[in-house]
Amino acid sequence: MELALFDFDHTVTTCDTYGRFLRRVATAEQLAQAWWKIGPWLAAYKLKLISAERIRARVTRLTFRDRHSDDIATLAAGFSREFLPDVVRPEMLEQIRWHKEQQHTVVIVSGSLDLYLRPWCEQLGLQLICNRLESQDGRLTGRYADGDCGPRKVDHIRRQFDLSRYVRIHAYGDSSEDKPMLALAHERWFRGKPLK
Repeated sequence: MELALFDFDHTVTTCDTYGRFLRRVATAEQLAQAWWKIGPWLAAYKLKLISAERIRARVTRLTFRDRHSDDIATLAAGFSREFLPDVVRPEMLEQIRWHKEQQHTVVIVSGSLDLYLRPWCEQLGLQLICNRLESQDGRLTGRYADGDCGPRKVDHIRRQFDLSRYVRIHAYGDSSEDKPMLALAHERWFRGKPLK
């Protein structure tokens, strides 16, 4: 048995899908306030003063807190259907399909949301480890249900899979958050290039 682990944003796709999903679901008021509520945080992130985990937590809280979970789920289904096919890298889709043809277990491991990743993964027969939004009484809290899995990908992988059962592990990633996941693998690809 072999296991193939794929990061999603910037690895399988050409862009950050989470940021684009946030812009799609943000209300007009949230968009109007984005510059002064999120702008300084984005600048700090680009300057590497704060982590991806911290910026994700802030924008997630500001965008989703007190929103109706059914409304967001409907928007997410449309986003998965209409947007994702246009940003998936053809060569990565081909690599995923190759692993599937070899009967490998293929898993998307992402800091993005299950609301739009799950339909895409189900269509391709892939397993999924990613963030889920917490909800109470039909409304979102603005927090992740199990904390941000982005920096804890390896913990989630180990909880879901007994790695000793796999004779070979393949991993594909593009960021520092992916490096611990890549370290689990026999064959590692970083930003499209094999690592020794």
